[in-house]
Amino acid sequence: MREYLEKFPFWEKLTEAERERVEHGSGIRNYPRGSIIYSSGADCLGMTILLSGEMRACVMSEEGREITLYRLHDGDFCMLTATCVLSQITFETQIAAVRDCRLLVIAPVTMKRLVDTNIYARCFVYELAAERFSSVMATMQDIIFKGFDRRLAKFLVSEYDRTGGSIRMTHEQIAQYTSSAREVVARMTRRFAEDGLIEAKRGEIRLLDIDALRLMI
Repeated sequence: MREYLEKFPFWEKLTEAERERVEHGSGIRNYPRGSIIYSSGADCLGMTILLSGEMRACVMSEEGREITLYRLHDGDFCMLTATCVLSQITFETQIAAVRDCRLLVIAPVTMKRLVDTNIYARCFVYELAAERFSSVMATMQDIIFKGFDRRLAKFLVSEYDRTGGSIRMTHEQIAQYTSSAREVVARMTRRFAEDGLIEAKRGEIRLLDIDALRLMI
């Protein structure tokens, strides 16, 4: 357990008593693909580290339209599962497992006590909250002010930068991540392919002109 807890930037700043308390108040949880890990109004889960898998933070309108706010991958920390630790966080969100997820979870009461008594843990939590809020604002600005061609280009480039290879996703998955519709994604990928920017196959997209895609962002 401690080897995972050491991933927290503030770990070295904790006393041995604090470390033992955090270790005692932590555990491993597994969530299968497609499950809802956390949703607003549910009991506070606690501070989490994604040890393996992929999670997606999203919001849904009354009409059923879903917007992906951001995604989390191996080694990322999740603050929205611990909204009870910071009363200032009031996002109406869901955290879903895109792939099978393995999480390290620090219990809410343990994390709350640590944040209240340790300045380094408190700073980490506020910095993480600010970082996630910036991601949410960037996503909303893209949706409101950018055309879908630019949003798709940004998504493809960011996925390429993250994985270093072809993007293995269906149009449905890309639509979910870009807060669009499958038909819109299919139409735009065809246009990108006709323009020589990408090569699109079933369930896979290969970027042919990354520089041109970057200029579109």
